[in-house]
Amino acid sequence: MTYAKTGQKLGYNLQVAICSGNTQEAGLLDKSLSQIFLTAEKTGLDSYPRRDKMAFESEVLVIGAGLAGLSCALHLQNQGVKVTILEAAEEAGGRIRTDKIDGFLLDRGFQIYLTAYPEGKEILDYRSLNFKKFFPGAVIRKNNKFYRVADPLRSPKDIFATLTSPVGKPADKVKVACLQKQLQIESLDEIFEKPECTTYEVLRREGFSRTMIDHFFRPFLGGIFLEKELKTSSQVFEFVFKMLASGENVIPEHGMQEIPRQLAGKLKSGTIQFGKRVKKIEKNKVTLETGESIKAPIIVIATEQTSAVELLGKDMSPNYCSQTCIYFSSEKAPLEEPVLVLNGDEEGYVNNLVVLSNVSKAYAPPGRALTAVSCVGDPAIGDAELIECVKNELRQWYGEEVKDWQHLKTYRVRYSLPAQSPTARNSSFRSYQASDDIFVCGDYLETGSINGALKSGRIVASKILTEKLARV
Repeated sequence: MTYAKTGQKLGYNLQVAICSGNTQEAGLLDKSLSQIFLTAEKTGLDSYPRRDKMAFESEVLVIGAGLAGLSCALHLQNQGVKVTILEAAEEAGGRIRTDKIDGFLLDRGFQIYLTAYPEGKEILDYRSLNFKKFFPGAVIRKNNKFYRVADPLRSPKDIFATLTSPVGKPADKVKVACLQKQLQIESLDEIFEKPECTTYEVLRREGFSRTMIDHFFRPFLGGIFLEKELKTSSQVFEFVFKMLASGENVIPEHGMQEIPRQLAGKLKSGTIQFGKRVKKIEKNKVTLETGESIKAPIIVIATEQTSAVELLGKDMSPNYCSQTCIYFSSEKAPLEEPVLVLNGDEEGYVNNLVVLSNVSKAYAPPGRALTAVSCVGDPAIGDAELIECVKNELRQWYGEEVKDWQHLKTYRVRYSLPAQSPTARNSSFRSYQASDDIFVCGDYLETGSINGALKSGRIVASKILTEKLARV
């Protein structure tokens, strides 16, 4: 073997040993490499590999520029680690994307942000996102009438209307306030240390009536967890309910994608390489669809769970929850408030509706209103039939003016959230480390939320820094 090839192999192994924290092996390899350099110089050969040419381009290679990948890369970069992100799409964001169509801002699936998220508080600049608030509560459509159910602590003027609405019993509204106060006092550690059951079971345990559960919690939590059976883990429910009670429900002024854009903007120029779809992962090497190979001593898979298990070659099919979001424009908004409207009748395709241009004016051009209609799951009918069915349902809500609503776009988000039932959370692939040199992060490892994605990225970065690079 030539000096050049021997040196290249030793240099590669040396970099792996350094980044793996194997100081003993690194010392032996460094001595061998120095001997190669010395011998090559004495024999007059100048084609031996220089040390600076043999170093990996990056210490850590992150696959995916969603929130988990961006969070991981940013925490690593802040500690001086050389990071490269490979992103298949042409923009950062993962499942949080916003399209601009005819002057409207259309998030790919209805999403909101909760300002109480602890991870977001640490890594995001709330002021520059210029959050716009939703009304602290909801309007329930039940038996052909609309009823207001508000957070009594934030909207005291609506206490009487809330208590007297037929959506649940007066005692149910008191129980909501008591549960909010209880969860505000409990720490997140205390919540996640409790035994798990389903959301339905914890609601019954707290004494909520079936009427309150069926006509309020099913559509409200169904829109958050994307399942109406209330099978989601009680831990996840209590976490989300604590966040709802502790902060505001908001969207960034210019669309949800402003959140990942802000994180991407904090990374060094060139960190994210777009249009790089990874096909295969081997030890210290990824292969792109184009056939190009890129090496790094540490690889982080920061894709959604279905893609992660495929890249890792695992024989499993993760469960997930879907949503369908239909956007309409109209000259006149069906309501004037920035409030979520829930279908409390348990019939039809519509689960919830909101006029997003009432929340943020930037979501629609002047003189137009933007309404987002959400369906839980992926209805088994075509788009044209679904649009017709939804408009027919909403004509019962808002009258014949709905006929004039103009359809803008329908998003069927197949993988919108990971399944979060106690069974799914305990049986799914939930390890942060797939092998000695391959890590994984994503919201499915924590809670299916923006906070969960950001937290998972931070945890993986911390593991890499402490266990592999010995930086902190």
